[in-house]
Amino acid sequence: MTTAQLKYQPDILGSGYEQLTINLPDDYDGKVTATLVHKKASQTTNKAVLYIHGFIDYFFQTEMAEQFNQHGYDFYALDLRKYGRSYLPHQKYYYVLNLNEYDAEITQALEIIGQEGHNSVLLSGHSTGGLITTLYAAHYPNHPLIKALWCNSPFYDFNMPAWKKKLALPRLAALGRHLPKLKFPSELNKWYVPSLHQKFHGEWNFDLNWKKDSYPFAYLSFVHAIFEAQKEIHAGAQVNVPTLIMHSHKTSYPKKFNRDAQTTDVILEVKDIVKYGNKLQGDVNVMTIQNGLHDLVLSAPDVRTKVYASLFQWLEQKEI
Repeated sequence: MTTAQLKYQPDILGSGYEQLTINLPDDYDGKVTATLVHKKASQTTNKAVLYIHGFIDYFFQTEMAEQFNQHGYDFYALDLRKYGRSYLPHQKYYYVLNLNEYDAEITQALEIIGQEGHNSVLLSGHSTGGLITTLYAAHYPNHPLIKALWCNSPFYDFNMPAWKKKLALPRLAALGRHLPKLKFPSELNKWYVPSLHQKFHGEWNFDLNWKKDSYPFAYLSFVHAIFEAQKEIHAGAQVNVPTLIMHSHKTSYPKKFNRDAQTTDVILEVKDIVKYGNKLQGDVNVMTIQNGLHDLVLSAPDVRTKVYASLFQWLEQKEI
């Protein structure tokens, strides 16, 4: 796609936000698209960010985009195939057989970012997006644009008891290879989205069709895809660019809505993020954010201030 062919449309997020549809080869479910969302900094810059959302998610974190703009970065976010803006009526939400499927849209997005005058990209991902971006950086170690990686609570391991990881998870993942459309209880904490959304107890407004307040069952294909991808992380993947991995100080499992639901990670076990973040080979900084939520940039205002201050200080130190 040449620069002349890039036809952005106004985005749902309003003033300054625009979106571009990326058409991809058909997959096992038919037609596939992804969506690149863009917000320019006020000054011309050769630096950009490419952000990848998590599971049951899409890009809506405008404060994050504006923080990057204010610090001299053009901001891009990708709604992956079958998520958010990219979901098509014939598709199953979030359905994937192998995380490498997403390489196609990430590669195209980076090509577009390069065509638009950038030569330095911070690749960034939250949760499942953090796993996807870590592996992308590891698989493309000589990518000419990627200069650094920032992961916000990356999904480096399943949050379950050790016995379950050892005995049940490999069997479930193997079953997912053969029966990908079988559904299995997701066991996601029911207070996470209510802790975020204005409709419930939170500060933020987002589309509850795209980031659902309840998701009781996940396809076994997802379990298989994540399990296989995490093997690389557990083996200590090599990442050739400076990497910052942020996580909350604590994981909790609230049975009812309480302070923990608004001050801890209720989705992933932060000890796993620390363990496997520190196994990555390269210039890796694993950083604790006190009172952070699973999506750190949706935490309380004082916590977000710390997230951004730490992030931009690190980027400045790394001269990125």
